[in-house]
Amino acid sequence: MSRKYKFHNPEGIYFVSFAVVEWLDVFTRNEYKDILLESLRFCQKKKGMEIFAWCIMTNHVHLVFRTTASQKPELVLGDFKRFTSKEIVEAISNNPRERRREWLLAKFKEAAMGSSNVKNFQFWRHDNRPIEVWSNKVISEKINYVHNNPVEEGFVFRPEDYVYSSASDYAGIQGVLENVIVVDI
Repeated sequence: MSRKYKFHNPEGIYFVSFAVVEWLDVFTRNEYKDILLESLRFCQKKKGMEIFAWCIMTNHVHLVFRTTASQKPELVLGDFKRFTSKEIVEAISNNPRERRREWLLAKFKEAAMGSSNVKNFQFWRHDNRPIEVWSNKVISEKINYVHNNPVEEGFVFRPEDYVYSSASDYAGIQGVLENVIVVDI
């Protein structure tokens, strides 16, 4: 299977999910989730990323997004993943409260050893498969899936109660990530 991202329509809206290597539960600490949020904000402001839905789970992330015509979605997502990988590994390395630090770093190093294009630590899995959401029905299905993920995992009873998601925006409440494009679903 090819590890390259396949974004065939540079102007399309895409659903993507990407996970931490070995599906490790890294995002149990808010400071690591906040790194993702800051990077999403940067991508919105500087890289032309338009976000329709998002959710950070304990070991993976869901996004429904598109980029402006001048920015290729695969390059924006690749930059996001490279930057957050480096920042999160560094945050784990420097976090004195991280009891799993040595174990996590060993797992990231082990994953890098099995990868031809990663030098020291591999944080994200390479098996991202973007799905273009080309109809109102499909975009509605994907957004509902993204927002119901925390409910299915038992984190919350209602999607809009999960802080690290755009579900609150769809419930008419400003979420923690600004400028989410809310569509009728």
